Amino acid sequence: MSLTFENITLGQRVLFGYGRAAHHVAAEVDRLGARGVMVIAAPAEAGIADRITAGLPVVLRHDDVRPHVPVEQAEAARAAAKESGADLVVCVGGGSTTGLAKAVALTTRLPIVAVPTTYAGSEATNVWGLTEASRKTTGADDVVLPVAVVYDSELTLSLPIGLSVASGLNAIAHCVDSMWAPRTNPVNQAFAMEGLRAVAGGLRRIVREPDDIDGRDATLYGCYLSGVAFASAGSGLHHKICHVLGGAYDLPHAQTHATVLPYVLELNAPGAPDAARRIAAALDSATPVAGLNALREELDAPRALADHGLRREDIPEAVRLILPYVPANNPVPAGAEDLTDLLTRAWAGKPPQDSEAT
Repeated sequence: MSLTFENITLGQRVLFGYGRAAHHVAAEVDRLGARGVMVIAAPAEAGIADRITAGLPVVLRHDDVRPHVPVEQAEAARAAAKESGADLVVCVGGGSTTGLAKAVALTTRLPIVAVPTTYAGSEATNVWGLTEASRKTTGADDVVLPVAVVYDSELTLSLPIGLSVASGLNAIAHCVDSMWAPRTNPVNQAFAMEGLRAVAGGLRRIVREPDDIDGRDATLYGCYLSGVAFASAGSGLHHKICHVLGGAYDLPHAQTHATVLPYVLELNAPGAPDAARRIAAALDSATPVAGLNALREELDAPRALADHGLRREDIPEAVRLILPYVPANNPVPAGAEDLTDLLTRAWAGKPPQDSEAT
């Protein structure tokens, strides 16, 4: 049977180099002809942001950054951007910071230069998300895709190991979900598996030696590939679950992804044997679940949703909220009973079971 598929790869400039963030950001501001820069950075990243944007025509520094981008914070940032007269947004930080910059771009159409300090990968996607009344809404629009991404592993040196692990496993979740997401194809699968290899290897090095720049470079490289794969393949079951949990129960983004991932892999792998074999190979394991379990054990990964704020009594409501978003092409049926079992075990941190069939 002939190979047939459609693939879209989003276009953006990527600048990569240790210790070169300030140089690369300045070059992009100059290339884009910006005369008024809005800098978005949470208080924790203010020092980094000030350093790499020194000397730029900054007209506004905005630091009201919150997880899951509440609508009221997005509207305040949009109003501030318009009042300042900014013609470019530079965001410095993790996924929440990038998410707020995207919310600004969605209505103002200002271009974004993203400077990630975690391994979120959202800087490589055209996906935006907003939370209102405990419900998270996501969408895709090319106007929110950063026109340039500046990667500098020096900026990740202050990221705590625990958050590095959770953030990196979020990137791995992008890779795994891309193998059976609605628009999966051979191209984004290739990006996903290379990204998985790079992030897994990089995280191991970071945990063993936090100052290992090669490990941090590998992880950043892999997280970019994970974002590219995710942007092309779309959002699969894992991300549907995590977006509902994050918006409804205000769970921390990276830790939620890191905790839920092995249970979705356990559910889906038997229904996608080719993808399962490739994931196992990327993790250098006989089976994908065994490989992910071993990696998580080595990294001391987050283990239970109960540790991050989900209550057991929340599970029935969460299942009802997730059900309408289960992708029609998920590798296996995922009904209320399946989701209840998955969330109950993820809540308790009961390890997923391996299977020779996967």
